[in-house]
Amino acid sequence: MITSSEGLREFVVARRTEGSSIGFVPTMGALHHGHLSLIDVAHENADLVVVSAFVNPLQFDKAEDFDRYPDTRRADEEMCRQRGVQVLYRPNVAEMYPSGFATNVHVGGLSSILEGASRPGHFDGVATVVAKLFNTVDPDVAVFGAKDFQQVAVIRRMVTDLGFRVRIIVAPTVRESDGLAMSSRNVRLDAEARGAATQLSKGLFAARAAFQSGTTNSNTLVDLVADHIGASPLVTADYVHIVDPYTLQPVDIAGPDDVVLVAAIVGGIRLIDNLVLGDDDLPED
Repeated sequence: MITSSEGLREFVVARRTEGSSIGFVPTMGALHHGHLSLIDVAHENADLVVVSAFVNPLQFDKAEDFDRYPDTRRADEEMCRQRGVQVLYRPNVAEMYPSGFATNVHVGGLSSILEGASRPGHFDGVATVVAKLFNTVDPDVAVFGAKDFQQVAVIRRMVTDLGFRVRIIVAPTVRESDGLAMSSRNVRLDAEARGAATQLSKGLFAARAAFQSGTTNSNTLVDLVADHIGASPLVTADYVHIVDPYTLQPVDIAGPDDVVLVAAIVGGIRLIDNLVLGDDDLPED
């Protein structure tokens, strides 16, 4: 494990001198099988893998969410060791944001809609910390999960606009056996809320099935997802939209590349999920 940016840079420079390529998986710790799938993809695309585990205060719009974020350091270290990760980078807040830190990375347009509208400043925090991490790790490839679809769009835009020399790889969402997208937030759901949370993925897969059967009107597909979410009193939808995968703007007539995005409060916990309408992946058996 490395805790300083200087130590990590020394490691990266030494490995590059040896001719190794670097794969990077940025996380906030509390690792689960979804994160492990990202690590596996990084191994497939680079000689060495660096994983960061930093709970970034800049991307929390509510202080209580930051305070309640699970601390699973020992488990994270063991999971990374078993997965063959060469370096786990775990800086503290002072290392990432030293006294006087005053710089903010804002990706216009994409950062202020959907999750950005519900969580003001969230994507500025994401873009800022990822830019810092990219500067420190200098990876050849960085792997992100498709579950955080808007985050991926923001990072891709930032990489293009600021000229980062990194290839972004998007790995498929990993789901529980009942279809629920894996998330560090799932551990905060009680048993009843955990069961109700499956309404999100059920609605998404129902919309995809309807699309693939010929329904292309976005309002009809959105209503189908909303009906599933509304079936449980423990689930309250924040938004359901069908959007263009690059601009994230709503579309009237859905196409195979368009994405259904959903956010909801389940038993007091905010969850997000999405599906590309034209894909054919299904919940795991």
